[in-house]
Parts: sequence; C-alpha cells; structure tokens
Amino acid sequence: MFIPCYVDALYPEVGVSTYKLLKYYGLDVDYPEKQTCCGQPQGNAGFEKMSTELAEKFDDLFSTYDYVVAPSASCASYVRFFHPHLLEGRHDCRAPQKTMDIVEFLHDIMKVKSVPGRFHHKVSLHNSCHGVRELGLSTPSERMDSPRFNKIRDLLEMVEGITVVEPERPDECCGFGGMFSIEEPDVSTRMGLDKLRRHEETGAEYITGPDSSCLMHMQGIAKKQHHDIKFIHVVQILAQGL
Repeated sequence: MFIPCYVDALYPEVGVSTYKLLKYYGLDVDYPEKQTCCGQPQGNAGFEKMSTELAEKFDDLFSTYDYVVAPSASCASYVRFFHPHLLEGRHDCRAPQKTMDIVEFLHDIMKVKSVPGRFHHKVSLHNSCHGVRELGLSTPSERMDSPRFNKIRDLLEMVEGITVVEPERPDECCGFGGMFSIEEPDVSTRMGLDKLRRHEETGAEYITGPDSSCLMHMQGIAKKQHHDIKFIHVVQILAQGL
C-alpha cells in the first residue's frame, strides 16, 4: 500500500479506509513505513534530479510486491508513466508497472462484484485529469463517440443507498494541477469556482473522486465561498461500515 503525501499529512482517514477495504477482500496488505513522496511535486516543478532520487527509493522499496496500490490517481499515474523515464539507464525499474490507483485495482484486477459500503446520499463524481487521461478510469468527453464507461462510477453504484451523478463537462479540470495552482492562482481559482458550480448544479450532497488533492482544492474554494456541499474520497464511500 502506497499512501501519498496529501493523504498521509492531511487525510489519513483515506489511508485507513484503503487498508480496511483491501483487507476486506482478503488481501495480504503491507505498508512499508520507510515510504516517502513519489517525486511528483518536484518533477512538476522542474526539479528532475530530486524527483529521480525519490523514484529510486520508491522502486527499491516497492519492487518486490505483486501490486502497489494507492488511493491517488495522480500519484499512481506519475509512478507508472514518469518513473520509467526518470530511471532509464540508471536503475533496474520494476515497481511502476505494478503501481495502480485503488479504483483500477479493484475494478480491473480484483473485478469486485460487491462492496461493503452503505451511503444513503447523492454524490457528484469528480473525474480527475490523471484518472481520465492517463489511467483511463473514464472516457474523456472528446471521445464521446466511443462507448461511455466510468470505472469509478461502476464501483460506487455497488454501494447500498447511493445516488451517483456527474456534472456537465465531466472531464473538465478543477484547476488544482499541483504547481499550477501556485503559479497561476487566479486562473486556478476561477477554474475551481466553475467546477464547483457544475457539481452543485447536480443537486448532490457530496463531491467525491479518486484524488484528495482535487477534493482539497474544491473544498477550500467552497469553504471560502460559504458553500455547504461536502467532500469525501471515493475509497471512504466504498469502505463505509468497515
């Protein structure tokens, strides 16, 4: 189990829910305590050397496992698609191809047919950019001529009592974008306001998604604007009651 920085520092309940859910399915779950950041913030900021050092540590720590599962589409995506480039020619890179977001792991590998969660609420599903465009958790809107699919929604709709909706322009970015929100705060905030409005127009009580960072960004905007919509990571819904 790989727990990213945002989850470890700000949303530990997401990590706990991840552990409980994986154990519920009878898996042998280990949490290497020496794990650190995957290097995504450094890499996005242009500090490739710092990111490479963290990628090496990540691979050394996780390479012996069958799967590396994380409650974060963006971090799982960074490990899988960027670590091989960072470590090319200098390290025997083995962990990236085993690294998955928990949604794709449960949907594609475990192929679960039921979940333990009970959640009698209406939730609006936030499809994060990395999840859509790199991990393929759902169909991007520009491919609407293709059969529509959403792995996150498939899992959520197994939850007893839940009503799942999606906003207009379901693959539109919330504006966080890691370093983008720091380098372009005004644009980031405007995008977040637009995305929050689209979610609220669904009439949902909660906004959920696979990335704590996206949820944090929208939650901060909602708090400043005194909106009362709530936020919850998808894994917390799937693990309700455990």
